[in-house]
Amino acid sequence: MELKYGEGKVSFEIDESKVTETLLADEKEGVEDPLEAIKESIKSPIGTDPLLEVAKRKSPKKVVIIVNDVSRPTPYNYILPPILEDLHEAGIKKDQITFIIATGIHDPHTDQQNEEIFGKELVENYSFKFHNPDEDLVNLGELSSGNTLHVNKEVVDADMVITTGVILPHYFAGFSGGRKSILPGVAGRDTIQFNHARMVKLLGNLPPLEENPVSLEMFEAANKVGVDFILNIVTNSEREIVKVVAGDLEEAWYAGTDISSKMYHVPLKEKTDVAIVSAGGYPRDINIYQAQKALDHADHGTKLGGTIIWVAKCQEGLAEEVFENWMYDAQKPEDNVKRIKKQFVIGGHKAYAISQVACHKEIILVSDLDEDITETLFAKKMDSVQAAIDYVEEKYNGDYNTIVMPQGSLTVPTVDH
Repeated sequence: MELKYGEGKVSFEIDESKVTETLLADEKEGVEDPLEAIKESIKSPIGTDPLLEVAKRKSPKKVVIIVNDVSRPTPYNYILPPILEDLHEAGIKKDQITFIIATGIHDPHTDQQNEEIFGKELVENYSFKFHNPDEDLVNLGELSSGNTLHVNKEVVDADMVITTGVILPHYFAGFSGGRKSILPGVAGRDTIQFNHARMVKLLGNLPPLEENPVSLEMFEAANKVGVDFILNIVTNSEREIVKVVAGDLEEAWYAGTDISSKMYHVPLKEKTDVAIVSAGGYPRDINIYQAQKALDHADHGTKLGGTIIWVAKCQEGLAEEVFENWMYDAQKPEDNVKRIKKQFVIGGHKAYAISQVACHKEIILVSDLDEDITETLFAKKMDSVQAAIDYVEEKYNGDYNTIVMPQGSLTVPTVDH
């Protein structure tokens, strides 16, 4: 068997009788002509007028297009040209358009990464700015939850706001995309922190999407800011565009989640002793912060007291200072569980997510991280997947069953009971 690891692959052998299931997404083929699919979607959107008509009617002096950062692979070579074509046809000039990179609390990336994501021509001809969660924010008042909504000033000041993104499973918001472009994408740190604090009660037991308080607050925030048009896509594991949804913030996004759910929520008959999970290669395993999603998904498929073999290259390390500090400060995983309940802190939430798995299961990490760093994650370092499987064989005296999750950041096991 092979699993993606960074930009390469790792191979291993295992007795097939031990493998209960290999959990793969119910893949849909990519559309034949992605560019045409994007153009068609913005000409015939869901729940709103075509983008060209919206732009002509609003006649904006300033347009903001919110785009993803490097941690969320998005085929902007297809997405952005049709949007810009319609805006320009509506009479909007290049210097009236600003791209805001929705980093949330993530660090900005490099100029080279910008060119790789958005293309050299666009980067050289349009204004691209990184969101800063601690500066240049506007207070838009309280949300119904009591959360104070601070949002990027450029977004608030825009006459027209367009958001873009990818709709994939998310471990506590239900799905990415849509409303997440605003909160957390371009929101203030305290606003994000208040919103994400609910994950402590939700993790491992998510309510239906339409009742998820994290997601509902994100919608309220996006509606308060005023999103005029969204363009979101659903991609398969090869990052091909399977479905394009455009138009109304809620109607279009929910239509996309239906497709994403059918692809990535994978039925599992029963939980197993062991899970072998790959985050899915670069950029999903660029660092532990991103690769954590795969661990969470594997947790859904393993029994209490089970073992998770977590495969993630993590060439950029842990990736976030608060998260790193929490992991180094804790003596045992329970310390982070107690700490997050006393005071929720962004960055600490990832430490909590990993620690709550480590409280109940053994984690074996196959990565580029050294042994000391691996141990701060309450994981056992192994140099190869094969070494981890050999360890599991001995641990269970050969009497165990396992699931294999090659697309661990994407596939969510859904157990009947």
